[in-house]
Amino acid sequence: MPILIQSPTETIQNSLETYYEEFLKVLPRIALAILVIILGILLAQLLTNFYKRQFQKKSEDPLMSRFLAQAVKIVLVIITIMIALRVAGLDGIAAGLLTAVGGGAIILGFAFQDIGKNFLAGVILAFNRPFNIDDTIKIDNIFGKVKALSFRYSHIKTFDGRDIYIPNSDVLTKPVENYTADGFFRVDFTVGIGYEDDIEAAKKVIQDILNKHEEIVRDADHENFVIEDELAASTVNLKVFFWVDTVDYRRASRVLRGLIIKDVKEALAAHDFNLPSDVVELKLYKNTPEIPFKISGNPEKELPND
Repeated sequence: MPILIQSPTETIQNSLETYYEEFLKVLPRIALAILVIILGILLAQLLTNFYKRQFQKKSEDPLMSRFLAQAVKIVLVIITIMIALRVAGLDGIAAGLLTAVGGGAIILGFAFQDIGKNFLAGVILAFNRPFNIDDTIKIDNIFGKVKALSFRYSHIKTFDGRDIYIPNSDVLTKPVENYTADGFFRVDFTVGIGYEDDIEAAKKVIQDILNKHEEIVRDADHENFVIEDELAASTVNLKVFFWVDTVDYRRASRVLRGLIIKDVKEALAAHDFNLPSDVVELKLYKNTPEIPFKISGNPEKELPND
């Protein structure tokens, strides 16, 4: 039986015809798969928007609601793609695609370690983090109010107007001081009275101010008090402690503190307590000439110069 030898041109032509026939056979499946993908993505977007609204109604955490909505969308899109590949009869491609995605994720993970680290930190913080939006926090030397949260960074607005974006990996690994977690913060300041003054009487004057001021928190768990703090060079220093509501941290910790200091100063002065400044000692050494001076209380009389 003679063997038919095809020319290269005929071989290519026959192969193209075979592929074309196979393509025509699977074309309806491919078209149906494309239709499945389009409808699936539209449905995923509708369901994502619906669940996002539901999450936002039930949760006061915007990052958590955003994360859950995006997670729902990603899961639905992946399911849509797998269904579309199965409809097109490409089950093998689906398995290979999953394998390639896994390998690509490992490669990209090494190539973009910082981005991946911040993203994973953002996912962790979405479920468990030490602050919420509008909390006043301090991370290292950055102090301000939390304005926004994303999967890569946390947006902090400082009280002097700066916008700082802290990588989530730093938020996750560094100590975070939250000044508004439970809504209360203790403020303190020091006031000095003269050594000749009655300490207990001065403490009573200050304590009365703490007990009467409307914006100071007073309950069983938050006690306001005055204690002897230090025997300084010129004064007996009393330290004043009082609790404030930190819904508006700037108002509570800065403005209100200043008002209490003003009230304490005026009350002590009204009760004839001395508020002496530091005593300065002036020494004259052998090679220092004498310094003429006059007493400010009696400006018309000056001490004579020797």
